[in-house]
Amino acid sequence: MMLAYASRTGTRRNLAALRAAGWRLMISARGALRTEGFRYALDNGAWTAFQRGEPFDTAAFERAVARLGPDADWIVVPDIVMGGLASLRFSRRWLHRLRQRRALRETTFLIAVQNDMEPRHVRRLVGPRTGIFVGGNTPWKLTTMAMWARLAHDHGAICHVGRVNSARRIRLCAAAGADSFDGSGVSRFASALPPLDLARRQPDIEAWLAAGR
Repeated sequence: MMLAYASRTGTRRNLAALRAAGWRLMISARGALRTEGFRYALDNGAWTAFQRGEPFDTAAFERAVARLGPDADWIVVPDIVMGGLASLRFSRRWLHRLRQRRALRETTFLIAVQNDMEPRHVRRLVGPRTGIFVGGNTPWKLTTMAMWARLAHDHGAICHVGRVNSARRIRLCAAAGADSFDGSGVSRFASALPPLDLARRQPDIEAWLAAGR
């Protein structure tokens, strides 16, 4: 069963529902750096910057890594949303820097793959401590995530899919072989959790057929 991460929320009702369902939190470097007592992963904040038309906030990311990085399930290496190979070059530089830090020696990092990237571009980076975060736009994500999951697993790594907010997409992620996904819908509305968690626990045959299995 895939691990599920929800965008961090401070709403007690929603947190209680997430805790009961066994979900974890996705903490953004651009948000409140509070784990609410959950296990969590650390996002780099690039998506928020992209939505606001702002440059990547290095200072915010550095603060988040210093405070929450060592205990995170994994950290998304800084990337450029929809940036293609320029994003990969940016991520490679950051990955090198992060790997040098003593406090992060046991940390798992995820490289965000974007439109125009292919397995040959990232294969040498992937391993037990460096997995794949499937970003990019929605059509590209859904078309390629099974490929990225295979690449990650072939190298002993994990594959996570970002921005998954419907039961259908959760089932498609399961069919693709993803290890985890994240979404924001359940953080805003506790009533959205039951059908999404059911999809996580009981992926159906429709998704397997859609994935060509």
